[in-house]
Amino acid sequence: MRPVFEWNLGSRSLQLGKRTLVMGVINVTPDSFSDGGMHFDRDAAVEFGLQLVESGADIVDVGGESTRPGARVLIADENVTPVQQQHPQRQPVREKEELERVIPVIAALKQKRSEAVISVDTYKASVARAAVGAGAEIVNDVSGFRWDPQMVKTLAELKCGAVLMHMRGRPEEWRSLPLVSDIVMLVKRELRDWADIGQIAGVKRERIVLDPGFGFGKSFQENYPLLKRFDELHELRYPLLAGVSRKSFIGRALARNGKDAPVDERLYGTVAAETAVILKGAHIIRTHDVRACADAVRIADVVVS
Repeated sequence: MRPVFEWNLGSRSLQLGKRTLVMGVINVTPDSFSDGGMHFDRDAAVEFGLQLVESGADIVDVGGESTRPGARVLIADENVTPVQQQHPQRQPVREKEELERVIPVIAALKQKRSEAVISVDTYKASVARAAVGAGAEIVNDVSGFRWDPQMVKTLAELKCGAVLMHMRGRPEEWRSLPLVSDIVMLVKRELRDWADIGQIAGVKRERIVLDPGFGFGKSFQENYPLLKRFDELHELRYPLLAGVSRKSFIGRALARNGKDAPVDERLYGTVAAETAVILKGAHIIRTHDVRACADAVRIADVVVS
């Protein structure tokens, strides 16, 4: 039996643990690894978000910047160097551009489905603030509140839900990161430390959900023990979110003839991995395949509830 929590989103709370919640993904980007920019157009993104809700998504997570391997992210006031300008697809997304991508989608979704729970996937405090103003109730920060020095203060002021995700390094550094002898121990220690920093700065504990960050700065061989030992993260005493959907380590596990399975052939492996983390006690599953995940949840929850 997994622990039960009340996730405080400000104006309401979500009960976590009685059943697994499904978080559906909308990438309002031209370069998402999972869909190749299918929902970059505003109207297409809104329509897709409505489909996610109809398919069983409890939360819709809207993101305007890809953090795929090799992507460059904007840390505080960093500038793009001339070398990076030669690779425009790797330039970080500026605040104005990210706002133009996500805010209209969030506002339209909220207007059409006022009861929908919307999350914004961003590491920029200004985008988080604008998104909550437009109707989002959750800020999903892949940097663990660390890349924008204003994020923790902003979250404390907004009094919304917050997902603190673990990431090693930055996307452009992932291929060169050294292996860790015990990735689970590292993730546990750093998630605990970062959550403590957030609380000291004013983010209430009941507003925080932790995500171990499958694939984010973890090598192929480091993701498998994280999956196998996911239940050890309950020692942190926070609700847990898992995002394994279509990740590269699934493609590697499904390799045929020495070639990793492409993104569009990872559905069954994704559902298997999502079921595994549910059985290990995940409270929320972040997924690109909502209907399939929602069906898996209905069966897996019979075991864990």
